[in-house]
Amino acid sequence: MSVDDERDRLISRIGEMQRDLGRFLAQRRPPSPLFDSNLTMRQLKVVMILSYQDSASGQDLAHHLDVGLGTVTGIVDRLVGHGLVARREDPNDRRIRRVELTPAGRSLIERITDAGLAEFRHLLECLDTPTLNDLLSVMTRIEATTAALYRRDAS
Repeated sequence: MSVDDERDRLISRIGEMQRDLGRFLAQRRPPSPLFDSNLTMRQLKVVMILSYQDSASGQDLAHHLDVGLGTVTGIVDRLVGHGLVARREDPNDRRIRRVELTPAGRSLIERITDAGLAEFRHLLECLDTPTLNDLLSVMTRIEATTAALYRRDAS
């Protein structure tokens, strides 16, 4: 087996394991606030995008979602109706409306994140210290690679 074949096999297996882990964690009780939110996937994506940006224009959201501005308007309208986002004028250009999370939107993201971290922590607590050290080393490398890819893609 060539080195490239071995890498592809390993990457495929890791991907399968990540998927299986996600499925297992999704079945845990109590259910994650993610599943209790009653949001569509696109609505959830908008909330997630806004969780790591202070605000976004409709054009920004349309670009991230790869949809038209009319579609974004409908998504945002429904999120406003849920009380999760609000619109405001852009202070630099009054023609642009910015979308931002409301306190309820930030609270939803915190509950989703906290629930995921609690589940992950519970899993980690079952591992021995040498395994945790190995995992920390691998996760540190993944984090550095992710940052490098983000920087490269942003330029």
